[in-house]
Amino acid sequence: MTPVELSRTVLCAVRRAVDDGELSVVVPGRALVTAPGPGGCGDYATNIALQLARPAGQPPRRVAEVLRPYLLGATGVRDVVVTGPGFLNISLRRAEVSAALVGEILRAGTRYGHADGPTGQLVQLHAPHEVRAVVVMDAVARVLRSQGVLVRTSCAARPEPGWTEVLGARVDAYGTPDSPAPLDVNVRPVPAPVPAVSVTAASVPASSVPAALDAVALGRDAGRWALLQPAAHDRPRIGDEHLSQREANPLFRVRYAHARVRALGRNAADLGFGARPGDLDIPEAEAEDSRGAEGARGVAGSQGVGAARVRELEAALADHPRVLAAVAAQRAPDRLARHLVAVADAVVPLFPAVLPRGEEKPLAAHRARLALAEAAGAVLAGGLSLLGIDAPDHL
Repeated sequence: MTPVELSRTVLCAVRRAVDDGELSVVVPGRALVTAPGPGGCGDYATNIALQLARPAGQPPRRVAEVLRPYLLGATGVRDVVVTGPGFLNISLRRAEVSAALVGEILRAGTRYGHADGPTGQLVQLHAPHEVRAVVVMDAVARVLRSQGVLVRTSCAARPEPGWTEVLGARVDAYGTPDSPAPLDVNVRPVPAPVPAVSVTAASVPASSVPAALDAVALGRDAGRWALLQPAAHDRPRIGDEHLSQREANPLFRVRYAHARVRALGRNAADLGFGARPGDLDIPEAEAEDSRGAEGARGVAGSQGVGAARVRELEAALADHPRVLAAVAAQRAPDRLARHLVAVADAVVPLFPAVLPRGEEKPLAAHRARLALAEAAGAVLAGGLSLLGIDAPDHL
């Protein structure tokens, strides 16, 4: 169950309480579901009782006690605890929650977290004539469109050829030095550093890339990541570290995780089984993998995966729609970049548990683990696409 689905479940509980005469309120249009705050417990919490207390003419805690049995009877809900002035803390059934979440992601594919259709909202983005501003504007426009917003982008002057042809930044309209676009700039991150050398070609060998240079020299994927990953108020570092295929490079970790998911799917097909959401059958603390599995953060290490790591991954996947909405609202693609790193770091420890070992036959748990890995792969691919970066099948 995702936060969006749980929000609908909460509203359904309110509606049933109203129908039974337990509450006399107008059912609200939405219910806020978040992580539990201080003093809370469970997987999620909602303040719906505090929201309804005044129109119901009852104390918030009394409203929460009225709603509690209705939530307890909902599919996927294991327990509900009332804390503080009337917060409802909801614990979910792990197997059901995991299967439902994974199934939803696999059905949506790379469009998981996107709006169902146009919202009717129109946004005009206008950037100064500067490479980082133009690339950030392009990424923000992509995310806004994923949320159903109609977006038009413009630049104070014509973008340089490398910004569009190499970095893939799309601009709908632009001004000229004599006649700049008559719009207020509303995309203005800290500019990229001015390179010590002028670089306009995309095909620069990694060995010849200087420590600080034009993002165009890094190519589309590394160049965009270098400009988008830092927060808007931070100055980006444009250097060859973004080309490194090592664990210290966050972009490499994200693309590596996606490529490994794709490889697992191919290997599973060779073994005659595919992905199917279900019970992962992973204990709370699984023993260390003897085959030299990837560690908690990335490519090296030998730690196994336990239920705690799986919950970390599921929480990151469930949070993806909220992250996209926040990126669109705050126009902050760096939040999406950090989220993709978190998903990649969370899914890598699962990989050694996906395929059968030795003569072991594929079980339902292997299919479920493959489904969870492929769900993570879909989130990684979709997120990278919104940043304008390729998600490779091989790396």
